[in-house]
Amino acid sequence: MSALTLKIATHLASQAITAGRTISAAPLTIAVLDSGGHLITLQREDGASLLRPQIAIGKAWGAIALGKGSRLLALDAQQRPAFIAALNSLGQGSVVPAPGGVLIRNQEGVVLGAIGISGDTSDIDEQCAITAIEGVGLLADAGVSA
Repeated sequence: MSALTLKIATHLASQAITAGRTISAAPLTIAVLDSGGHLITLQREDGASLLRPQIAIGKAWGAIALGKGSRLLALDAQQRPAFIAALNSLGQGSVVPAPGGVLIRNQEGVVLGAIGISGDTSDIDEQCAITAIEGVGLLADAGVSA
């Protein structure tokens, strides 16, 4: 696979919602972006709060913009706050450096896009994103440093 289609993106969002319901997560909002950072689909569960779409997009957009999962962006925010501030200035405030933005890779490791989830704790958001990506047979890159 070389690109995310609308069909795959909506399947990813559906898988993420299923993952969230399985673990009784708070209402989630899921954004799927292509490799250029363009929104393919956005789904917001009933009861998700007001800014969740912007946060989900920001998590995914940050991952695409820097080519690493937003967990690593969160570490950057702690270790290099001036860099993240500059990045947000350049990106017009579009980067949310918190876990929950996960790169979507094909079997060859090529970045197809990213999924961003917001609604529960960042760790739960990230878990649902990884479950969704792996559930459709793609590789999840959350930026986990080992």
